Amino acid sequence: MPDAKISYGKLSVPVHLVRGEELLAADVSMEVLGQGFLPAYTEGDNSSVVATDTMKNVILRRAHDYGGGTFEGLLYDLGVGFLKTYPEMEGLRLWAVQQPWIKETGRLFRRVDGDHEVVEIELAQSSESGITLADHRAGHLGLRLLKTTGSAFTKFARDDDTTLPERLDRPLFIHLDVHWKYGDPADALSDAGHVADAEILKVVLGTFDDFVSESIQQLVHEMGVRLLAQFPALSQVSFRGENHTYDPVPGAADADPLSKTYTSPFPAWGLITLVLDR
Repeated sequence: MPDAKISYGKLSVPVHLVRGEELLAADVSMEVLGQGFLPAYTEGDNSSVVATDTMKNVILRRAHDYGGGTFEGLLYDLGVGFLKTYPEMEGLRLWAVQQPWIKETGRLFRRVDGDHEVVEIELAQSSESGITLADHRAGHLGLRLLKTTGSAFTKFARDDDTTLPERLDRPLFIHLDVHWKYGDPADALSDAGHVADAEILKVVLGTFDDFVSESIQQLVHEMGVRLLAQFPALSQVSFRGENHTYDPVPGAADADPLSKTYTSPFPAWGLITLVLDR
């Protein structure tokens, strides 16, 4: 029989935790890891399979009992409860995709389908050490950032196929995803070590605003350096950026250099990635 790596689970269970005037809302997913249910694939034997509908019910029931305020804590509580209920399972991967509600007043929230927080954890189960937090990764996805000045792109390699002019100052528009990991995954669950998504965003947005960069590459590197310097619990930060910077309208600034007009660029985006380890 060929080697097989398998898993199964339940995707995107909507969870809305209302605690007074606070809201923690996400689509929660759960994936069961391990080979214990391989017979369901090879022989149609479902005797060890926990139905994904049952997973949904467990997620909703245990979410109701959760009293914390972070996605990491919610996922950990869900996963530990699930593995204790079904000890024959080897491990779980759980992730939450934030539903981006903006708090307008004490009880009024506005839904915006834009950038949002994501969290993923992996739990392992063994007879020796019990349930352990094996891995953690968090991120903020879908950022759309524009600044009107303070970005350049000059002195790049040129040859016969290069038509891009040098830009001493440009209105930089990027799409950006940011991820981070902890040196010790347990820090994601502790009050002392946990880094809130809002704190990550504060550094990313502040760097985007105040750092005058020669390239997007230099910009994301500066973001990463600042994040690792400010948050010692983090062991890695990573970025995936797309360059959507607008093109100047020909001749639009001839009469008044301070008045500039731009239009959308050719629809093919530059890709910039970076992984920084401490």
